[in-house]
Amino acid sequence: MTTRRELLAWGAALAALPSLGLAGIASRAGKPLSILFLGGTGFLGPHQVDYALARGHRVTLFNRGRSAAGQYGGRAEVLIGNRDAKVDAGLTALQGERRWDVVIDNSGYVPRHVRDSVELLKGRVGRYVYVSTVAAYDFAKGPSFDEKSPLAAAPSPETEKVTGTTYGPLKAECDRIVQAALGERATIVRPTYIVGPGDDTDRFTYWIERCARGGEVLGPPDPKAELQWVDVRDLCPWIVDLAERDQPGIFNAAGPAKATNWEEILGELAKLSPQPVKFRWATADVLKQTGIRQPLVRVPFAPGGVLPHFISDAAQAAGLHFRPLSDTAAATLAWWRSQPDARRARAEGWPTTEQEQQALRLLAG
Repeated sequence: MTTRRELLAWGAALAALPSLGLAGIASRAGKPLSILFLGGTGFLGPHQVDYALARGHRVTLFNRGRSAAGQYGGRAEVLIGNRDAKVDAGLTALQGERRWDVVIDNSGYVPRHVRDSVELLKGRVGRYVYVSTVAAYDFAKGPSFDEKSPLAAAPSPETEKVTGTTYGPLKAECDRIVQAALGERATIVRPTYIVGPGDDTDRFTYWIERCARGGEVLGPPDPKAELQWVDVRDLCPWIVDLAERDQPGIFNAAGPAKATNWEEILGELAKLSPQPVKFRWATADVLKQTGIRQPLVRVPFAPGGVLPHFISDAAQAAGLHFRPLSDTAAATLAWWRSQPDARRARAEGWPTTEQEQQALRLLAG
């Protein structure tokens, strides 16, 4: 049964969902810009595009046109093509003499694709904002990373398949390509885990939904381990703000402002539940026996067996703020519970109830 407390929380959080209320809270920019988004229909895109439109910017999207067709109601121009110049029409729609004030590149994962886009556009764009990742760092040089820390070595040119192993090195090379080609006209944003309403990875959503159900919850093996994240509703408007200010530089987008561990995080998430919540901390052996891979729970791989920490002082100095976890949790839970049953039934990477119960029995026994 839904309680009054839950209804109030969901109602408040629904105001924070993508495409709702942004136009009412975003003031008009002093100087409208022409902004080209490479992508624009995934997790980050709608939060960025809605904000840019609310600010009065002229928005063009370049993508394959296969998902979320017409989601901006004709308010944004759409150019159909492919980041891979060898596929379909490739980059043809971006050729010519047309100029943009800003490019925001959300969809560059393969160096060849990014190099082709940069070479095609660098003479016809003022600023190029590339959304990289903290996974681009060389983790052997840790455990603490600021924007000057070394990036991972480039994979072989033949490596173009994005996997858990290749993702970081591929993005690192894309990062270098943008910097080398555009210099001071490049802005590099390196986020950590991006969470919030619309998150299609289902990772942080698992912990929010599971804690909201209450009862005995299987927590990570190390409750004192740190987790860093950034809410998509903080990250995406800030990226557009950087573009408006023509802000050069490299920025780690890794919150919260104060280091926070799993015990503190789950304690906050437990407040979503009208029922008591009790945590039992897993062990590596129990996880192995049950086949559970807990979302977002990282295994130490830096020297000394510690988790990497990403310093975001530069981003905060440039205006990035991190909202309270309670806000992120309530909005994400409201979004998740608003999804169709079929979508919620195919949550990706979640331990099953049977697995969790087996793990809890093993821990109790």
